[in-house]
This record gives sequence, structure tokens and C-alpha cells, in this order.
Amino acid sequence: MATVELTAENFDEVVGGSEMVLVDFWADWCGPCKQFGPTYEKSAEKHTDVVFGKVDTEAQQQLAAAFQIRSIPTLMIVRDGVVLYAQPGALPESALEDLIEQARKVDMDEVRKQVAEQNAEQQA
Repeated sequence: MATVELTAENFDEVVGGSEMVLVDFWADWCGPCKQFGPTYEKSAEKHTDVVFGKVDTEAQQQLAAAFQIRSIPTLMIVRDGVVLYAQPGALPESALEDLIEQARKVDMDEVRKQVAEQNAEQQA
């Protein structure tokens, strides 16, 4: 599956409507972003059940600001609407593959339970 260009207009629809989404925050002028690009694309071709999105931080400044992106490339993994991972830095192929497998193994029922408990504590 090819990567999807994410914008402020389609972000919620794409991310909210998919079980697992990887988001690459990048910019055209960023050397490490360009180095990471082929690795990300290769992984997108391999994992056809996962949505691979790209956010051009220059064109989508509001979206980058909403996620407090301070360094690029930044990779974010969202599963069932919950951000499981968000870290800056270009990853080698083996690390990206390992991260995807780890995200697949996360018990989302447990994550939702923890999020609900945290929300309840904040409201108390």
C-alpha cells in the first residue's frame, strides 16, 4: 500500500478510521527525513494492513503544532485511536519492523482500561 498524504482536512478521518496507523512527520528540506523515506515506503509495501501516512510539516504547520512536533523526522504510531508511540529520529529498517511488531502485540483492551482510569483520576 502506498503512503497517504495526511492533512488537517483528512487526518481525523484516516487515523480514526483505521486500526493501526504510522505517521511520518517530515519536511522536504530535512536530510534525515529523506534518508528515512525509502525505509518507510518499503515498510508500507510490506504491511498492507497498516496505514502509512505522511505529514509534510511545512505544508501542515497547524497539524504539526497540534502534535507538538519539535524535531523531524518524528514517527508516531496510533492504534485504535490511541497514540502508542511518538519519537523523533530516523529508524533503520530492522528497528522500524520491530516497532511495528511490538505495536501489533499491544493489548488494546488493557490500554483503553488504563486511559479510562487516568481520565477518571484527572476528573476526580
